[in-house]
Formats: sequence, structure tokens, C-alpha cells
Amino acid sequence: MAKKNGFWSEFKAFIARGNVLDMAVGIIIGGAFTAIITALVNNILTPLLQMIPGMGDDGFGALQVVLRAATLDQETGAVLSEAVVLDFGVVISAIISFLLTAFVLFLIVRTVNRIHAKAEELKAKQAAEEAAAEPAPAPAPEPDPVPPAPTTEELLAEIRDLLKAKNE
Repeated sequence: MAKKNGFWSEFKAFIARGNVLDMAVGIIIGGAFTAIITALVNNILTPLLQMIPGMGDDGFGALQVVLRAATLDQETGAVLSEAVVLDFGVVISAIISFLLTAFVLFLIVRTVNRIHAKAEELKAKQAAEEAAAEPAPAPAPEPDPVPPAPTTEELLAEIRDLLKAKNE
């Protein structure tokens, strides 16, 4: 049983760590954010691109190369073998969708970063103003200057004078 308790306590410690919880929150918010970006690209930007002449309703659907046509049963019209198609249009549409998604995400992140930078700038400015408003502490009095230490010759002369005074 000791191993089981050790396992569960270790698992509990792992889950309780802050970075695991932060990661879980990030994944959930990331999923919701992905839905927003996908909706923006699919429902606003892609229809605007389809308005460009030559793109048509199916995007780049005309950019296909059929390597082998589908084989149909002559009597029933059922498909016996599917067509083999190189579909460049789907690849181009995916690339454009990726670039649009990356661009929109860049604009959002850039805006958020600028908002954070502005907030930090305002906090720094406010802290500077508060520091300027507080009276500066009075300067500490300068300590009395310490006289320089006497030289060896001066000490010897003083000792000599003391000895002479004592002997007299």
C-alpha cells in the first residue's frame, strides 16, 4: 500500500504545481481563441478573397490536374474507381488561410503587447510622480573629519618630548 499512497501523493503534488494549472488554462483559452480566429478567417476574410476575379465561389478549385479520370459503370453509372487529381487549389487555399490566420493572430498579439507596454509605462510614470511628490529625506550630517594618522617621525618626536619632560 505504501507505493500506492506514494504514487497518489506524487500525482497530487504534480497536479498542484502552478505550471500544470497554468498550462491547462492556456490550452482551454487557446481552444476558444482558435474558434474566434477560425470564424474570422472563414466567415469574413475568405469571402472577401473570393470576391477577387478568378477565384470564384470554390476558391482556387479550378487549379487541378486530373491524372486519371474516374471510371464509371456504363449501365448503372456507379463509380468503379475514383479519379486521381492533383489539387493545387486546395494547397493554395490552405496556405492563404494559414497566412490570414497568422496575420490576424499577429495583430491581436501586437495589440495586447502594446496595451501591456502602455500600462507598464503608466505605472512607471505614476511611481516616478509619487517619488517626486514625497519630500526627499534630509541629507545625513557629514561625520567630523578624522585627522590624518601621525607619521613615524612625529610619534618618535612626541615620545622623546614626553621622556624629556618626565626626566626633568
